[in-house]
Amino acid sequence: MSVDPVFVLVAAGAVFIVALAKSGLLSSLGLLGVPLLTLVMGAREAAALMLPLLLVMDAIALIAWRREVSWRNLAILFPGALLGTGAGWLFWAVTSENAVRLLIGIISLVFVLDAWLPLRQKLAAVKPSTPWGIVCGTLAGFTSFVSHTGGPPFQIFVLPQRLSPAVYAGTTAVFFAALNGAKVFPYLSLGQLNAEILRLALWFFPVAIAGMLIGIWAMRRISTEFFYRLAYVLVFLLGLKLVWDGATGMFLAP
Repeated sequence: MSVDPVFVLVAAGAVFIVALAKSGLLSSLGLLGVPLLTLVMGAREAAALMLPLLLVMDAIALIAWRREVSWRNLAILFPGALLGTGAGWLFWAVTSENAVRLLIGIISLVFVLDAWLPLRQKLAAVKPSTPWGIVCGTLAGFTSFVSHTGGPPFQIFVLPQRLSPAVYAGTTAVFFAALNGAKVFPYLSLGQLNAEILRLALWFFPVAIAGMLIGIWAMRRISTEFFYRLAYVLVFLLGLKLVWDGATGMFLAP
């Protein structure tokens, strides 16, 4: 794998953005990590490079938010997440990344439009439903395994509950730390994590740590109302991007 200044600049930017997202700040932006890396390397290499960095970010997030976690949400989401991770491992060789992007983009747009438009009566706090949580957890596990884009299914289940930003960040941290940890052995067995990828990841550990610390500092100072307004806007914009990338990749690529 060749390393040049353009690669370093793009990769560092992708890692920094993902680190801000992993801190709990602008969490929807985590979707940009692998797509940005695919500008300078293969999609599967990009997913492999991001995994050790995500594990470092997860460790920092757990330290910062470990006391503020919605364990009920995690108990509902985890079974489906493990199922989705297993499905991603099983179908790794035949899964179309563009199809995954298109599916998650459509789900994200429907989710946000349902929140913005008077399509149904909203409650101030939506009680998490176990069947719906299992569906969202399964989608999160599958898409996280394929391209580290498990954020939207997780957010679809959690955001309507309007947890405090700190509890949202803590719940996100625990969920994805467990999910990313569960991906290590499958990635090793598939040959995705190798010595070259791990050496390359070491270059970007300082960027990951800096992004996490900046994001955590900002998260402790952001208002709940502003946080959720921004979160929904970002999910919508990234949903549009995923639909565009998925559709063009499936139907317009040569």
